[in-house]
Parts: sequence; structure tokens; C-alpha cells
Amino acid sequence: MKDIRILVGSVYGGALMTAKAIKQTLDTDGYSVSVLENPVLEDITSNTTPLLVCTSTTGQGEVPGNLLPFYVALREQLPQQPGRPFGVIVLGDSSYGDTFCGAGELMEEALYETAARKVGDTLCIDALETQEPESEALPWVRDWASSIST
Repeated sequence: MKDIRILVGSVYGGALMTAKAIKQTLDTDGYSVSVLENPVLEDITSNTTPLLVCTSTTGQGEVPGNLLPFYVALREQLPQQPGRPFGVIVLGDSSYGDTFCGAGELMEEALYETAARKVGDTLCIDALETQEPESEALPWVRDWASSIST
């Protein structure tokens, strides 16, 4: 069985609902998924489990408040995660222009700095086009999960 940890950044609950839908789908597919609503650095330093960041974007492309302490600690301490697989699903609003899905970019950069290995392309879900983000996230995450399993 393959473990996966989902690091959630959510403002109004959309990213959390998406993460929970992902957990339900992947658990059914034989994975063991943990959804971390308020992750701390120890959630990743104590294991080598693949990571999936599922976050919304707040303000002008910023990381949501519940994920911000993790992000800051990650940037400050840079715990090395060589080769650790990760993926990013980010919810945003394209009307914000250059900062659209900015929280995903910030998390991706921070994980790269720890030598983690990104698997697949980032999935950016636009609130102006998609009312139910899980409808885009579930097919993507199944592909992503099979990529980390090989």
C-alpha cells in the first residue's frame, strides 16, 4: 500500500473539500491518504511519504493562513527531502492576473529548495471556469498517484 500526505491550504473550504474527495477516491484505489489541515514541518521530516499540496490562493497570490506556518518553517529551515515525490493542485481565480494560483507556485518553489522531486504538471483550477474543483482534481490525481507508484 502506498501512503500519500495531502498538505491543505484552504480559506473558504474549497481546497479542503477537494482534498477530502481525493482522499476518498485514492483510499478506494488502495492508497492510504492523510489529509493535513494544519500541517507542521514534522509531518514531512519524520517520513518519506509522497506529498500532494492542495491549496487555494488568497490575497494577491499568497498561501492561506492555515498553511502559512508550514510554508514559513519550510522556507526558513529547508529540511532536505532529496527525491521525495510531490505534486501540486492549486485553486485560484484567473481574474487576479499575474497572481493567479500564486500559492501553488510558492509551495512548489519551497519544496524544490528542499530537493524534493515534482511529479507531473501543476493542476491549476480556475474558479471562474469550475464550480466543483474535485471534478478536475480527481482524474488528475489518479494519473499523478500512478506516476509516483512506478
